[in-house]
Amino acid sequence: MTETATADLTVAIDQDAVDRLFCDARTASHFTDAPVTDEQKRTIYELTKMGPTAFNSQPMRITWVESPEARERLVKHMSRGNQEKTRNAPLTAILSYDENWHEHFPEFLPAAPHMKGMYDENDDMRITSGKANSHIQVGYFIIAARIAGLAAGPMTGFNPAGVDEEFFEGTGKHSIVVVNLGTPVEPEYARNPRFDAEDVTETI
Repeated sequence: MTETATADLTVAIDQDAVDRLFCDARTASHFTDAPVTDEQKRTIYELTKMGPTAFNSQPMRITWVESPEARERLVKHMSRGNQEKTRNAPLTAILSYDENWHEHFPEFLPAAPHMKGMYDENDDMRITSGKANSHIQVGYFIIAARIAGLAAGPMTGFNPAGVDEEFFEGTGKHSIVVVNLGTPVEPEYARNPRFDAEDVTETI
């Protein structure tokens, strides 16, 4: 395993961009007091939506948590180790999936609106697809935040049922990841090691 990403990669974009998005970027737990602007929020969404999803379904939903009142409603559902970092982050996003994503087939896939019926008749397939494609979009969201000049601190340490009841009751939305966002402070520890390609990839 290696502690840093190698720079001798074959890339089709500027190496500085590669470093900003992957090699130098870190998960953030602590941030400066610099606010996250509405323009940065818009950038994050507009880039996130461009990533591919099955049938262009885009089932992930974003709830920006900014007000002190809303933040405290969220913090009480976070695991103990995630409470203070969530309370103090400049901005927090609850990323959820919409279990009724298929209702929008005429909008996101106008060439085949009839496919909605296939998911009307199969709840398991509808939920599985919504969850899977929303998790894919979480990755786009994190990269988009980095492009917007921010760092992201994604967390799964929270009570999803509690968050859903607190924020999404009756909406069909279900939380999957909570992400703190802002300008990061310098990490207090070195990057943890990553697996080498030989350890986790194969060609068949």
